[in-house]
Amino acid sequence: MTDAFVPLLVTVPMLGAVLAVATGLASERGPPAVAGGTLAVQTVLAVWIGTDAIANGPLSTEVGGFVAPYGIELVVDGLSAVVVTLVAVVSLTILVYAIRDDPSGTPFYTEYLLLVTGLSGMAVTGDVFNLYVFLEISGLATYALVASAGTGRSAVSALKYLMFGTVAASLYLLGVGYALVATGTLNMADLSVKLAEAGYDSTLVLASFGFIVVGLATKTALFPLHTWQPDAYNDAPDSVSALIAALVSTVAGYALLRLVYTVYTPAFFEAVPVARTALIVFACVSIVVGSVLAVAQSEIKRMLAYSSVSQYGLVVVGLAIGTRAAVFGAIVHLVGHAIMKGGLFVTAGTVDDVLGAKTVDEYAGLADRYPVLGGASAVLMLAMVGIPPAVGFAGKWYIALGAVQAGAWPVAVVIFGSTLLTLAYFARVIERMYVAPATARDVAAADGGLGDDLLPTTPPRSLVALVVGAAVVAIVLGLAVTDLQTILEPTLDSLLSP
Repeated sequence: MTDAFVPLLVTVPMLGAVLAVATGLASERGPPAVAGGTLAVQTVLAVWIGTDAIANGPLSTEVGGFVAPYGIELVVDGLSAVVVTLVAVVSLTILVYAIRDDPSGTPFYTEYLLLVTGLSGMAVTGDVFNLYVFLEISGLATYALVASAGTGRSAVSALKYLMFGTVAASLYLLGVGYALVATGTLNMADLSVKLAEAGYDSTLVLASFGFIVVGLATKTALFPLHTWQPDAYNDAPDSVSALIAALVSTVAGYALLRLVYTVYTPAFFEAVPVARTALIVFACVSIVVGSVLAVAQSEIKRMLAYSSVSQYGLVVVGLAIGTRAAVFGAIVHLVGHAIMKGGLFVTAGTVDDVLGAKTVDEYAGLADRYPVLGGASAVLMLAMVGIPPAVGFAGKWYIALGAVQAGAWPVAVVIFGSTLLTLAYFARVIERMYVAPATARDVAAADGGLGDDLLPTTPPRSLVALVVGAAVVAIVLGLAVTDLQTILEPTLDSLLSP
């Protein structure tokens, strides 16, 4: 019976976007109220449907009554349940920040809900072409949200993102086309059978894999396909930076994992080992270069953006290694990174609002003035480094364990080295917050004495609560990782079966 409600995970935010436009014609207060109500309903639906899928097995439904593989299938299993719930909860939470961030009215909330529509659709679709459709919906909404800052820099960054995103989506679609020519189907479950029948070493199948991986790797922001990300994160409104940093590349990473293991299956890597090797090397380069570039940054948001390049490299190397521990670690790190990085971008935006601080040096003395905000953000930074018992440690541990089990010792060394580099750039920020004295400008800001540029004297409690909540969730997820493993056991069995 719950199967019939799966399409609501896509239609509810889509209808909410339409309703936001309608209410915006009557009142400025309408769109934020509609967005809040829509995302609250979306969260309840995601939790209810996801819980049922985890407890009773995967749910699926064919849209319009056309039977798969010819009809459009929507599927919720343990993994997609986790991702669609993550999208709903994080988007609802960050909406609190977005409303305070004073966005540009009806268009903002419409784009916000369309982004949730696209990301939710990517999480539950069982059709590779409709994954492309939802990828484009989320991309178009994201470009508009980045440009909503209304500055020249945000417009240029949105245009850059648009160009990269269009190329990425086109490459993905080209890969889907090759898969269709090779098999005559677009349904993921059907593709997994017919690709094997076509032969994994077939030119069409190899081309489809290559184009799909490169397209989604660009959306995930792996080096050297990452150059859209730092500008987009840095120049977007603060609330938008938090939203897209937490969700957009996360869902693209999920889509990559889903296609590799649901469509191509582990048998593809067995038949074409060079594909696995290339993906591992690609990901390891992203891990190292992303960390090095993050160390070199002085602006907080750009540092966090380059950090994501490295962290998503960890996710991809986990799925490429392919052992049970590594794939589980990739899932844990994907979810954990969304929580931790979302919280850190909320911190960056809040500190910018209160102190006008954008660089590492300008964080001097932050923890003395705002101990709760400083403490929670320090916990998130240490969690990103991988200090136990946080979720950042759990994800890296399982990926490294999987690498060792597979005999890929160089990957384990890369993970250890990247952890040291992550410590290097986050330790600088923590040292400034707790050891360095406050600058004259910071003291003036805290005292409310910046004249024409007067800033608030204290961070809003709601935003501090968001950062504290993210820190708490990062620790709780780390402690509950074995429970998550139990929840995902059936899904892992399905993904990793030959």
